[in-house]
Amino acid sequence: MPARCSEPRRFVLPDRTGNILTGQELNLLNQPRAMRASLLHCIIGLGNPGPQYAETRHNVGFRVIDLLAQRHRFPSPQHMLQAVIGEGEIGGAQVLLVKPMTFMNESGRAVARVCAHFDLSPEDLLVIYDDINIDLGMLRLRRAGSSGGHKGMQSIIDYLGTEQIPRLRLGIGRLPPGAEARGFVLSPFESEEEEAAEELIQRAFAAVECVLAEGMEAAMRQFNG
Repeated sequence: MPARCSEPRRFVLPDRTGNILTGQELNLLNQPRAMRASLLHCIIGLGNPGPQYAETRHNVGFRVIDLLAQRHRFPSPQHMLQAVIGEGEIGGAQVLLVKPMTFMNESGRAVARVCAHFDLSPEDLLVIYDDINIDLGMLRLRRAGSSGGHKGMQSIIDYLGTEQIPRLRLGIGRLPPGAEARGFVLSPFESEEEEAAEELIQRAFAAVECVLAEGMEAAMRQFNG
């Protein structure tokens, strides 16, 4: 049996962060399970909330989610479960698009709540995030594995209790000699990197579509390189 997320399925006012939930959020949180059974795919982009982080290397996961929502005309997202969540269709597949709002290093907290609410197992997810161990513009799809030192992915692994989580890693360029990792990932792309960064987002968009349409194995053959 696949591992299941262990967060409680029902929530009351206030939530555990101390934030008061709106009536709309409570209605969504407490929907009958049967109303949510068709949501089979959950695409999660990692990043940090706030305009000061929007163009940083660390936020490429958010950018892919935004592009998917825009191109596939998702309705306005809901702010709930410590995340921004859109529900719609991509190529006929029922899809959740999720951006955790807990800041990168606590991404697992929001992901666990989303899993519990929508009755998702870790294998139902595709987590998109930046990787400084991959050259700028390159992609890596994997079904499982360690975090490779990425704190957002490690948080998700810790909260869900498994490394069996599909992921799409986006190469943001390798750490320059003498540079500090935190400063590098929180910096914007250099002007000469911007074209490659935009192509990276477009390729990641196409890779997600391929995963949904043809499956993980087909997408790995086409996009891993």
